[in-house]
Amino acid sequence: MASIPILLLILLVGSLYSVEVNGGGGGGTVELVSTVAEQRVFDYFALALQWPPTYCSKSTKCCSQSACCRGANSPSVFTIHGLWPDYNDGSWPSCCSGSAFDEVEISTLFGALEQYWPTLSCSKSSTCHGKKGLFWAHEVEKHGTCASSVTGEEYNYFLTTINLYFTYNVTEVLFEAGYVPSNSEKYPAGGISSAIENAFHTTPQLICLNGALEEVRLCFNKDFTVRECVAKSDCPDYVSLPEFASLELNGGTTTADRSFSYHESS
Repeated sequence: MASIPILLLILLVGSLYSVEVNGGGGGGTVELVSTVAEQRVFDYFALALQWPPTYCSKSTKCCSQSACCRGANSPSVFTIHGLWPDYNDGSWPSCCSGSAFDEVEISTLFGALEQYWPTLSCSKSSTCHGKKGLFWAHEVEKHGTCASSVTGEEYNYFLTTINLYFTYNVTEVLFEAGYVPSNSEKYPAGGISSAIENAFHTTPQLICLNGALEEVRLCFNKDFTVRECVAKSDCPDYVSLPEFASLELNGGTTTADRSFSYHESS
């Protein structure tokens, strides 16, 4: 299990001190309206981690905001998709009452978020009040507002998620077990699950796209002890963990002939 890198730890501790001293985001917040009259209390968290090469293989467009377009600096580790409150019946709350996303609140975390929680899309993401914005706005408004009873408001939602990401370092576990990126090898999905289960004492949910590992989800009780996820994996017996096919900014497009769509349901 990996510890948080020293520079990131300094960043996170320093930014937390800054928020405590400055009192957060100040006044003038915009209130969101819940999608239902009352949201019942959620049961557990799902930490969704995405494998960028699989996501980025769907893209035909490049832009400065997409981490798929960073060339040699594109992500080569699992990155964060989100931390989602879920119900035991397989459904989930969304767009709960709370403050609208405010970039100022998390400005001290931008470096960490760009590296470990980047957007892999060139299109703007939907928010909870009919607008379009940053990927982070989508995640905190749709999911973070429903988690605030446990995680706290916006800043602490992102900080909590980043800390979980480093505490449960899926990339390190899989690489050390020999499951490394390859465009020729296929790995047993059961072996990938077992490696994560041996490290963290919980069975992950694996999500695949055309036989390639797209996402790993870890589930937690509300005290952040591990638990089993409700949903099951959908991967075949053998899966690929593709290497990154570098996408370069080139007139806004790549040479690939595949369409890209952002998962609005996530």
